[in-house]
Amino acid sequence: DSNPVRRMRILLFGKSGQVGWELQRSLACLGELVALDYGCIGLSGDLAKPDRLAETVRQVRPDWIVNAAAYTAVDKAESEPELARAINSVAPGVLAEEAQRLGAWLVHYSTDYVFDGSGSRPWVETDTPAPLNVYGKTKLEGEQLIAKQCDRHLIFRTSWVYAARGNNFAKTMLRLAKARERLTVISDQFGAPTGADLLADVTAHAIRQAQHRPEDAGIYHLVASGETSWHGYARFILDAMNRLPSKDKIVSRFVDAVSSNAFQTPARRPNNSRLDTTRLQETFGLKMPNWQLGVERMLDEILVTEIS
Repeated sequence: DSNPVRRMRILLFGKSGQVGWELQRSLACLGELVALDYGCIGLSGDLAKPDRLAETVRQVRPDWIVNAAAYTAVDKAESEPELARAINSVAPGVLAEEAQRLGAWLVHYSTDYVFDGSGSRPWVETDTPAPLNVYGKTKLEGEQLIAKQCDRHLIFRTSWVYAARGNNFAKTMLRLAKARERLTVISDQFGAPTGADLLADVTAHAIRQAQHRPEDAGIYHLVASGETSWHGYARFILDAMNRLPSKDKIVSRFVDAVSSNAFQTPARRPNNSRLDTTRLQETFGLKMPNWQLGVERMLDEILVTEIS
């Protein structure tokens, strides 16, 4: 290229999801951004159609591919394993092949569900995966295909993702808290609520650095700092909202703690979703913020939306 300051071209899949929506903001300042979703006309962003994905990559010829699309319906995946595998495994493998052919980078998001959730120690990147459900298995297969087929890759494993946009645990708790005096929430599953905005900002920072440091390729754990249980998370949400001048009064006064055995779901979930972010922080010179900071910001945003 005769232009030494040519801006990088970034191809984003899953632009309308919680993480994809934030990535549109964080990646826009890095270069030319082509953002797609499964409903786009022309170029295809549908991960369930891998042959069209390959065509799209070849047309756009990006320097970076960022895949924020996934099949995330954990329970439904138990009865739709083929669709989950097509989106979470086959499609990332296709993107990896096309990235390698172009000499491009691939950024992909994975999950703590690749582990079995045993113990209480935060998982590190080198721990042996042993997923408990179809969703976790398909996400692990996607990781493995990327690592095998694309030299320049960044895989970020995360957990308990939320955003003011879309549905999440916090919004569910707020809706129930306005209708019920007593809530029942699981207390024996632990992790760190992690904002989609944090994921997007760290991704942009990592892309800027890795662009000049191919040795930084690999798998990283990316979550907010600290830990809580779903019960602790729910209690924090209600306490925070009770301090805000919300137009809708929260009526819940009790949040009962129960074990995960109290809720029978098609998919087994890990009890230990703690992820160690030491490698991420040391490689990219970052310090992960406490999970409470991001959740409070999200609640403020939800409140502003309600009032307006």
